[in-house]
Amino acid sequence: MTPDWSRSCFPPEAVQELTALSDLAGSPASGEARALDRSLLRGVAWTAAARWGSQGLNWLAWLIVARLLSPEDYGLVGMAAVYLGLVTLLAEFGLGTAVLAGRELSREQLSQLNGLAVLVGCVSLLASVVAAFPLGHFFRAPQLPLVVVAMSATFVITSFKTVPFALLQRAFRFKQLALIDLGQAVVLAISMVGLAVAGLRYWTLVCGALLGALISTAAVLRLSHPRLAWPRPKALKQAMTLSFDVVIARVCWYVSANADFLVAGRVLGRAALGFYNVGWTMASVPVDRIAALVAQVTPAFFAAVQNDRAALRRYVLRITEGIALITFPLALGLALVARDFVLVVLGSRWEGTIGPLRLLAAYAAFRSIVPLLPQALQIIGDARFEMWRMAAAATIMPVSFYVCGQRWGTIGLAVAWMFLDPVLAVPLYRRVFSKIALSPKAYLVALWPALSATALMAVVVLTVGAVGRGWTAGARLSAEIGAAMVTFGLACLVLHRERLQAFAELVVAARRGSEGRP
Repeated sequence: MTPDWSRSCFPPEAVQELTALSDLAGSPASGEARALDRSLLRGVAWTAAARWGSQGLNWLAWLIVARLLSPEDYGLVGMAAVYLGLVTLLAEFGLGTAVLAGRELSREQLSQLNGLAVLVGCVSLLASVVAAFPLGHFFRAPQLPLVVVAMSATFVITSFKTVPFALLQRAFRFKQLALIDLGQAVVLAISMVGLAVAGLRYWTLVCGALLGALISTAAVLRLSHPRLAWPRPKALKQAMTLSFDVVIARVCWYVSANADFLVAGRVLGRAALGFYNVGWTMASVPVDRIAALVAQVTPAFFAAVQNDRAALRRYVLRITEGIALITFPLALGLALVARDFVLVVLGSRWEGTIGPLRLLAAYAAFRSIVPLLPQALQIIGDARFEMWRMAAAATIMPVSFYVCGQRWGTIGLAVAWMFLDPVLAVPLYRRVFSKIALSPKAYLVALWPALSATALMAVVVLTVGAVGRGWTAGARLSAEIGAAMVTFGLACLVLHRERLQAFAELVVAARRGSEGRP
């Protein structure tokens, strides 16, 4: 089934590009598919350039700040983050997904959704004010209530950009969104280092969160500012049904995904939470940046082909293959060099991070390719399945964290992630494969280049580590990283040259399309 590309799947300028390319190709369907590929690749390219630029700045600032702050400072903010992250999901209320999937929404309905977003943000701030002191008592941290209240101001700030941001995504304005990310990263990196040097301790992290929210919201509102209207439930019934399923799934995901921090803070103590928090951050940041990059771009394109299962399958496979080629070597490589990396970059006082980091980094490789699947279900209107799956995870994972954490400490928390989360993902894979008629074999074929090249890389890195056992940690780490890069690159070139050539041709086509050349 060929989608109707002319009816609100693209903004006007994109429709014009599709039409022109179709005329040149002599085949409307193939021209439309190629044009959408090019639009997707350009969106990913702009977002990736900004994300990796901001990532470099964030990593540099984070490493400097980590050396200036203490594990207790990170532990205190980590306690606040357990609560604030959950309320953040409620404050967004799944409205961004509803705007992306609901292309038939009128201007008045969008205004009402915008008003609803701001209303929910204000309610979230009030709820945080009420909850702040009980949280401080629960964690036995008297400084925590003021931290929670201060960071909760971000709910109101970011509520003003929820709908405008989704509209910019739907219009494929990824270049502008990418530049916003990069500008935010520059200002934030400089500010947080300055605050840490000034001796603000944990307030460095609090002020960073507030400043980041202000910068991104102000920039988004300069590009898109739909009016505010009082929400009327009857007019928003369809959009609210989808957003409700999405937000419940996200809340359940958050409960399952952050119960480990709760156990670490309550059962193992602030220092253990600090070690685990830093280990999780180091393992997750490269992977999460890729996932965030994809999450910012792909929903708009999935929505454009939501009625064409063949096209949706193709994008799921291509994007999964691309994600795996980036995240698998990064995540598993970090797992292999975890000890040397922590000792060289953070210092010996962070040695407690090494154990959980090894396991969490290895697990992050799997975690990087899963978020694409719920996106596909949400766009085709099957968000309720993911809601129930996450409800099951919200029951199973906290119990597992408590049992494993009490028995094996922070390493036990990481073990629970490694062994239970993949099992809980099996129903999701079965559902997606069934809904879009995707075969497991095709999915594994898409993963094969990353799997095979990463396996060879691992063998070489382990060999270098064994040979360099008597070297200094810095020299061994440099040799391991160099060997990993060379081995992975050569493995891709030798074993998967055809895949790389096909990707290169797509890049060239996207570049020519952006320059207006046939």
